[in-house]
Amino acid sequence: MWRDYFIPDSLDRTLTLLAEHQGEARIIAGGTDLVVECDRKLRPPCALIDISRLPDLGAIYLDDDGRIHLGPLVTHNDVVASALCVSRALPLAQACRQVGAPQIRNRGTVAGNLITASPANDTITALMALDTQVTLRSLRGERSVALADFYVGVRRTVMQPDEMLTDIAFRALQPNQRGAFLKLGLRQAQAIAVVNCAVTLTLSNDGRIDDARIALGAVAPTIIRTPEAERWLVGRAPDEEAIRNAAELAAQAARPIDDIRGSAEYRRDATAVLVRRALSLALEAAPGEGWPEAPALLRLAQGDAGNVPIHEGARPISAIHTTVNGRAYSIGNAEAREKTLLRLLREDCGLIGVKEGCSEGECGACTVILDGRAVMACLTPAPRAHGATIFTIEGVSALQGEPGDELHPLQRAFIEAGAVQCGYCTPGFIMSGAALLCENPHPSDAQIKESISGNLCRCTGYYKIIEAFQRARNAYERSRANA
Repeated sequence: MWRDYFIPDSLDRTLTLLAEHQGEARIIAGGTDLVVECDRKLRPPCALIDISRLPDLGAIYLDDDGRIHLGPLVTHNDVVASALCVSRALPLAQACRQVGAPQIRNRGTVAGNLITASPANDTITALMALDTQVTLRSLRGERSVALADFYVGVRRTVMQPDEMLTDIAFRALQPNQRGAFLKLGLRQAQAIAVVNCAVTLTLSNDGRIDDARIALGAVAPTIIRTPEAERWLVGRAPDEEAIRNAAELAAQAARPIDDIRGSAEYRRDATAVLVRRALSLALEAAPGEGWPEAPALLRLAQGDAGNVPIHEGARPISAIHTTVNGRAYSIGNAEAREKTLLRLLREDCGLIGVKEGCSEGECGACTVILDGRAVMACLTPAPRAHGATIFTIEGVSALQGEPGDELHPLQRAFIEAGAVQCGYCTPGFIMSGAALLCENPHPSDAQIKESISGNLCRCTGYYKIIEAFQRARNAYERSRANA
């Protein structure tokens, strides 16, 4: 897995550790890709530098020059929840909402998505269409790089081993600008893009197109822009013919490959369809319109992962001190520090309700609540539990139960609805649902479905599970009406 695990207390300390380890250390914030790579031994053992609790790195703000900035700890769900991003950077908000599932979006960061540099990553495409720049910092200084120049090949960037990405910045969309992001995957959630695209358009007073940006993902070694299609649109009225021709030119710019998710021919055809639809969507809606109802973030109002002070400094942590279901644990063995949170909870805390179904964030059976956010325990390093507050299925009743009641209302609803068959996935569903009901006690059916989009049931077909959620919601509404 990893050799040492550092939890620095400042950005300067982080940069010092990077410089000292000479390329044998990796920064971890969310770790939703990195933990899988370490677990499968796809990279040699290295030191991990956990920046997830550094202060002031999770901000989203608009500066005086009209540029939106994202800090390196901004997660996908932070963007989804940001009114600024929805209204002034809609393609990015749409892309972030299609990354993984709520549990993954609660830990995965936009910066990490950029650095992973997969040609199928969703946020890169949106940020490319927004003409983004990133700031890289090391002890040697700071430099700004256009996102278009950041990538040099498949999963390769210009970052040096001692550098950290400290800022993502792009100009906020203006009232005369429109944008959209679309993704084609093999399923509605938890899917890597077969093709994705993002567009931004600037309209003149007479309705013609003054500027156009079209970015494509999963059709080339890196995410690309389509200059010929963009030039075709400039100066034209955005009618059906202009949009269709631009879409065909965009498809000609694609250089896709055949792989398990689709053939090159299919990807090229899909590119034309997606670009045509994205351009049409962008032109139909005013900025910020077309955003569905409030998302299911699976966050507790009282939880804040950024408020836990850690004072480890320059030394790797030697023990994990954590609170799980209201009980304090102190785990000092070296083996525990090299595990995932899933294994720590099962093997060192004896909490076997947390299930291992996939070990790669696909099934949600290991869902727990970490510092107020539902996360996949299989994608979380065990040392992240240091100084944290965690709830598992064994303690879920404390989240929304009546005093003295051993069952959470959702657990009771599962029993009443007969929502359990083999039961292996049930703890994960309950934990996702408990987080949803804390966040929104009366969710819509669409929010219920979004909340469990990261949870896989191999038995029941979900109807009884959704019915249980509806029963818990309806019971809450009746209790409010009778109060």
